[in-house]
Amino acid sequence: MPKGTERITGNDRRFMRLAIGLAKKGVGKTSPNPAVGAVIVKDGRVVSKGWHKKAGGAHAEASALSKKTLNAGGYSPLAGAALYVTLEPCRHYGNTPPCTEAIIRAGIKRVFLGTRDPNPLVSGKGIKALKRAGIEVVGGVLERECRGLNPAFNKFIVSKMPHVTLKLAATLDGKIATSKGESRWITGVASRRYVHRLRAITDAVITSGKTVISDDPELTVRHAHGLNPMRVVLDSAFKTPLDSKVFRRYPGDRDGRLPMVFISASAAKKKIEKAKGLGINVAAATKAVGGSGVDLKSVLKTLGNMGVTSVMVEGGGVLTASFLKDRLVDRLFWFVSPKILGADAAASVGELKIKKLGAAIEIKNIKVKKIGNDVLIEGEF
Repeated sequence: MPKGTERITGNDRRFMRLAIGLAKKGVGKTSPNPAVGAVIVKDGRVVSKGWHKKAGGAHAEASALSKKTLNAGGYSPLAGAALYVTLEPCRHYGNTPPCTEAIIRAGIKRVFLGTRDPNPLVSGKGIKALKRAGIEVVGGVLERECRGLNPAFNKFIVSKMPHVTLKLAATLDGKIATSKGESRWITGVASRRYVHRLRAITDAVITSGKTVISDDPELTVRHAHGLNPMRVVLDSAFKTPLDSKVFRRYPGDRDGRLPMVFISASAAKKKIEKAKGLGINVAAATKAVGGSGVDLKSVLKTLGNMGVTSVMVEGGGVLTASFLKDRLVDRLFWFVSPKILGADAAASVGELKIKKLGAAIEIKNIKVKKIGNDVLIEGEF
């Protein structure tokens, strides 16, 4: 049991659940910052609430505090109040001032934290600053739920590598297309809407040139509220047509980021120049061994350097197998449709060449729920 959790009451959990609900309003809108919620309680009553709405904007704590400003006599109406916040308050200067200073000035006497901030600039330092000011700090309130709000931030802020989600939509026998290549639609409308909600909270979607050539997908958010993810195509020889839908501009494109294609050194130079002229970013990510193909780790590192904190892989069996073989997937969303296509249909996962059951890739922390007529299996690696 984390230190301090023995002092947590049912009311503390109730107020933190309210903060978690507020934080969820910012999920998908705050990248590269975390989604955070804050609730201020005085005399057992909620007096102010706030959440981080977008990167560069006020943090959750500052948002909640600003709604109860000092009066003309310099007295803070929040003196003696308790603050419930899903993530440790910052104490460094970034786009906004340190939240710890605002908390101290407001006269807050108790701070209940969901989880420490994994950011090395913050982790533990915000807690120390509050304690030095005489504020009681209680940590670990609904910690698992609070950490679960920001899986991408938690990974990216430490490793500078994007959090990778693998999305699959397949039949009961694991097929993603008929023997003739027909794939629309394997799953139902409810599942497709769910996928669009996932795209809306993801910085970028990665697919293969082969998928673009066969399906010509948009990979945008059309059946949910939110911004479009950046579209990223992996195409070693750069055979993807430049007029493909993934390369177009759409209203609601996230941060104005241009579509991008990763190629190998063998791609045609004339096409590269033409693509750049059309506003398509082109980058080489050639495998060191053999000199051909696209190196996935290099792709993720490049995207991380661009500030992309999360990606979702939506491709065919070969691309899926490549990410799994390289152990690059963090989270899985597998939509299973109650259909059977048989052995001659296209497999959802390509060759992994696993010869022993002990070497099988195992998914953990499984959650299963019904989405329309389909079943969604969610898990972690």
